[in-house]
Amino acid sequence: MTDKDRLAAEHALRLLEGEELITARGLMASDPAFAAAVADWEEKLAPLYDGASGTVPPPAVWARIEAELARPARSAASANVVALQRRVRRWQIASVLSAAAAVALAFFAFPGTKPAPAEPTAPLMANIPIADTPLRLAVTYLPERSEMLVSASGLTADGVHDHELWLVTPDDGAKSLGVVVPGEQRRVAVDAALTRHINDGAQMVLTREPLGGAPKGQDAGPVVAQGTFVQI
Repeated sequence: MTDKDRLAAEHALRLLEGEELITARGLMASDPAFAAAVADWEEKLAPLYDGASGTVPPPAVWARIEAELARPARSAASANVVALQRRVRRWQIASVLSAAAAVALAFFAFPGTKPAPAEPTAPLMANIPIADTPLRLAVTYLPERSEMLVSASGLTADGVHDHELWLVTPDDGAKSLGVVVPGEQRRVAVDAALTRHINDGAQMVLTREPLGGAPKGQDAGPVVAQGTFVQI
């Protein structure tokens, strides 16, 4: 298995973070072969998810796993063991979050009230397909930094139009997240007033605008793509 194959598999398993996640998101947007590999892994892994129960392993199981990983490496693969130790911690966190979500679903909202979506504690991601091409606009939201990573590395400018990214909010309609810069990966600070609307299932749209973005006081241009945030 090549490094790129490994990266595709780990991206499908939602195990990546930091620079590895940014690299994978960039490849998803610019490398059709990599995007196809991720999709292939997701299809292969789907039966495992279908058969999995919602039971959270007891603490003793994690303790035994960590004790085993703490033993001296018996081969040259010690670097892989260290990486696996980090992933065990991420699996623990994911299990706790899944259990908390299951408990939350057991409660009913009082009549006449609408519960507010929980603010995310883990990154959210969205792959926005561009028309009928294999290209995708990759967006990752980092809640701890109130930042978005927008990767448009596979897109090219036409010199006539710009494309603007919008967050669809239930109260105020669509709010602009700024103009997408073709061929680049950008970090975008998210206004505090918008962060409460960014959660699992939140929608985004991409519109075609004049150069510089949608003129103030005018309607946004035509929608050319759309996507939905999902929890990583």
